[in-house]
Amino acid sequence: MITATGVKDKTAAFGILERGGAVRVFAVPGRRMKALQGHIQEHVQEGTPVYTDAFMSYVGLNKKFQHKIIDHAEKYVEGRVHTNGLENFWSLLKRGLKGTYVSTEPFHLFRYLDEQAWRYNNRGNKDNPVHDGERFQEALSQVAGKRLTFAEVTGKVLETAR
Repeated sequence: MITATGVKDKTAAFGILERGGAVRVFAVPGRRMKALQGHIQEHVQEGTPVYTDAFMSYVGLNKKFQHKIIDHAEKYVEGRVHTNGLENFWSLLKRGLKGTYVSTEPFHLFRYLDEQAWRYNNRGNKDNPVHDGERFQEALSQVAGKRLTFAEVTGKVLETAR
């Protein structure tokens, strides 16, 4: 049975996007305040402006950050306060999961998140055009000399270690 919010049987993902910078994404055990704010405190310098939607798990961020909220029930942008960049990332991730991979297991979610974050962080823009060949060379340079076995991908390497 799907709940009204549509989150039953879904694995949660959480993301942080630095304006003009990189996105960081994480598979999280849930959407509770402790899990989400823990990632913010670990990856965002204290005193930094933080813009979020009105989700209740972000309550209290103003103690360590310049926290501004945009309530999507009212509007999506108020000056610099918006979450549009991260919403763009989620849109690209969902298109990949639904259109390219079709069937994914929650166990592998962190891998899909890492791949999409890498694609997002290595995309081109008008000041720095990046082509597919350049992106491919960059990816290849990071895997040269490394080996990933089928047992590692499927999690069976953990079972044999017992």
